[in-house]
Amino acid sequence: MNRPNVLVLLPPESWAQQFDPARRVRLRSLSRDDDPMWLPDLTAPGLTARLAAVEVLLTGWGTPYLDEAALDRLPRLRAVMHCAGTVRTFASPAVWQRGIVVSSSAEINAEPVAEFTLAAIIMAGKKAPFLAADARLHRTYQAQPLHRGPLGNVGLTIGIVGFSRIGRRTVELVNQVLRNVRCLVVDPFADPVDVGRHGAEHIGLDEMLPQVDVLSIHAPELPSTRHMIGATQLAALPDHSTVVNTARGSLIDTAALERECRTGRLQAILDVTDPEPLPAGSPLYDLPNVMITPHVAGSAGREVLRMTDGALDELARFSAGLPLRRPVLLDDLAHTA
Repeated sequence: MNRPNVLVLLPPESWAQQFDPARRVRLRSLSRDDDPMWLPDLTAPGLTARLAAVEVLLTGWGTPYLDEAALDRLPRLRAVMHCAGTVRTFASPAVWQRGIVVSSSAEINAEPVAEFTLAAIIMAGKKAPFLAADARLHRTYQAQPLHRGPLGNVGLTIGIVGFSRIGRRTVELVNQVLRNVRCLVVDPFADPVDVGRHGAEHIGLDEMLPQVDVLSIHAPELPSTRHMIGATQLAALPDHSTVVNTARGSLIDTAALERECRTGRLQAILDVTDPEPLPAGSPLYDLPNVMITPHVAGSAGREVLRMTDGALDELARFSAGLPLRRPVLLDDLAHTA
């Protein structure tokens, strides 16, 4: 193994969270023993020689933007291993244009999001968050709360918007756990045959919306996907259906969702919002048919270490001259997160 010169480029809180003592030891074993091993940014004086030697960057949440000027300070950089999800926040097109290979742990981060989504779908089937809010509000509950719609997770029709890593994994988990469910997938870039192999049906959005009990959003945040679920789409959903969003808040028109949820016709489980957080005066906070969580579906706590392990695994493959398992291509960013 040819150990490259590696630098971790993260803010202090991310460095402490993602590189515990055991992972720092492994990092040392996979890289040349140059110091500093970690920096919060590239701006401190006296770093020219150190940065000029760096061949691999390990990045994560809060990594500063790698534009042309930053890359000029890293003339030997050959690879970026990202210990988190999307690389859009820090990787400029210049990274790929210079022939630098990029890998991301987004696939690993998809697992907890899909797990959270499955839990949200199950709770939506039982109407559990909304009945709990009703009980708090009225200090009583009904064994058959018909005003929330039918209860149960058998025979659900679940709409999945976006069949990338998280949407695909969500379909897999739904089919593993729930009985007699139907999964419908909307994604213009998905292969219908691949969708079918995963136990779902490829379908158009307009055709799907009137059929679903739960609508789960997994599309990337792009100019073309902003407010893709707006007033028209929400109006097409059946009464008592639930909107689940663990992707990005901007994919749903917040004002339109507020109007629908205020009537009590729809329910929502939102791990992301637009804006995030919502302003204090948003009616969504007070509605018993809406559950809001503070963007916790993705990797958190000990879960983030799985992404660090994934990046270190990629570093080991790179050092051994093997192809990366989770490469990110510039062309992919046009339609993925």
